Amino acid sequence: MTEFETHDPALDSDQEAKRAALSYVSEAFAEGCLDGLDGDCMAQAALFAAFQELVQTYGEEATARYAEGFPERIRGGTYTVRPDARH
Repeated sequence: MTEFETHDPALDSDQEAKRAALSYVSEAFAEGCLDGLDGDCMAQAALFAAFQELVQTYGEEATARYAEGFPERIRGGTYTVRPDARH
């Protein structure tokens, strides 16, 4: 960090919350799969629940604009889990 950069603790807190939330969702996903639910079924249900929450929070138009960026992020590898990236 240079002398001109400042550290924003709110960003750390936001990232921590997102990591915790992802952990909860990942655990629920794994539990569903262990109970015999198909991974594709779990993924579609998770997406539906996520979009439902986003629409409720931000509205349909804002959520639609947000979703427009998915193709680029998917193709760019944002959601690709590489074996060397796992902890």
